[in-house]
Amino acid sequence: MNTYLDSKVRADFPILSRLVYNRPLIYLDNAATTQKPQCVIDAISEEYQSVNANVHRGVHYLSQKATELHENARERVRQFINARSTSEILFTRGTTESLNLMASSYGEAFLKEGDEILISEMEHHSNIVPWQMLCERKGCRIKVIPFNEKGEIEMENYEKLFTEHTRLVCVAHVSNTLGTVNPVKEMGRIAHAHGAHILVDGAQSVPHFNVDVQDLDCDFLAFSGHKVYGPTGIGVLYGRESLLEQMPPYQGGGEMISRVTFEHTTYEKLPYKFEAGTPDYVGSHALAVALDYVDSIGMDKIHTHEQTLTRYAMQQMSQIEGIRLYGTSEEKDAVVAFNVGDIHPLDIGTLLDRLGIAIRTGHHCAQPVMEHYGVEGMCRASFALYSTQAEVDALIAGIERVRKMF
Repeated sequence: MNTYLDSKVRADFPILSRLVYNRPLIYLDNAATTQKPQCVIDAISEEYQSVNANVHRGVHYLSQKATELHENARERVRQFINARSTSEILFTRGTTESLNLMASSYGEAFLKEGDEILISEMEHHSNIVPWQMLCERKGCRIKVIPFNEKGEIEMENYEKLFTEHTRLVCVAHVSNTLGTVNPVKEMGRIAHAHGAHILVDGAQSVPHFNVDVQDLDCDFLAFSGHKVYGPTGIGVLYGRESLLEQMPPYQGGGEMISRVTFEHTTYEKLPYKFEAGTPDYVGSHALAVALDYVDSIGMDKIHTHEQTLTRYAMQQMSQIEGIRLYGTSEEKDAVVAFNVGDIHPLDIGTLLDRLGIAIRTGHHCAQPVMEHYGVEGMCRASFALYSTQAEVDALIAGIERVRKMF
């Protein structure tokens, strides 16, 4: 499986050449964050060295150049997810802030006491807790969309949850724990048929395959820069312009205002209404460079590569004595969650780390998923465009070695 991605792309990521405990780094924690190509690292350094200035309203050269990079990045994001307008692209600190913005602003505009929010059982805590906090304030109600033992949402049960009080569906495009690719386009169609909106958590989908918000017909979509080879601290919330127009600002301060007096404040137009304070203009530019990078490889190539690795890993790992694999849907992408016998996940992760293999252990910010399967935690290996079959083989050999120690 020596593909183009294996042989050529890895050289673009300087960290992949380092040693851990005198062993080559095998980085399989990409669902938590991805490593950064040299072009992204250079973009951050170069902007601080040559174009660093606060954006918007500055008449001097550096400010205008920094503003140009920042707003070009917004256009780049718009192109990448095929939004209709840059007015629909809000920069945030990441998916978590995007979802909190939604709970605050959408909740204020559209939800009242007695309204219902449908949230899938496999959600990350960031798509559960903000809605719980909203429900405590406004008297709304959360209804849980269940999944089966394979980690799949059962669509018949999903549709039965809708009532005249249902206002919003919140669902991950791809589960960060199980890797399940949820049928969000069909889920959105059903939501719209019942007069509800749909919010898609795209943190684990945008880095791995083409995401087209117009094709999905979703109302909102959130994702993080650091999971798509960009920097930490920058994220995106896409929203339909007609809905964003009706939502109040998330925070107040500079940038998001048109005019301020002690009697009354008028807000800036979209998207700036939702972007109080100095934005991460270096991060936005670096995100645009990251998107250019993955586009230069091709999202279809990336998806094919990661799908091949995921299937290979699932097939090979299923042969390990005592292993339990979680999330066995055919519609699955770039994540393998597992436990081995009665060995605690932390023990497996710690011992693999001594072999230079980085995986994630614990509840993965998805404790309802752990409760569903009756476990405290899981091990999770997750893949990226630079992951290789040799790394999967090393992971399997490492698990076998750990298993024989207990």
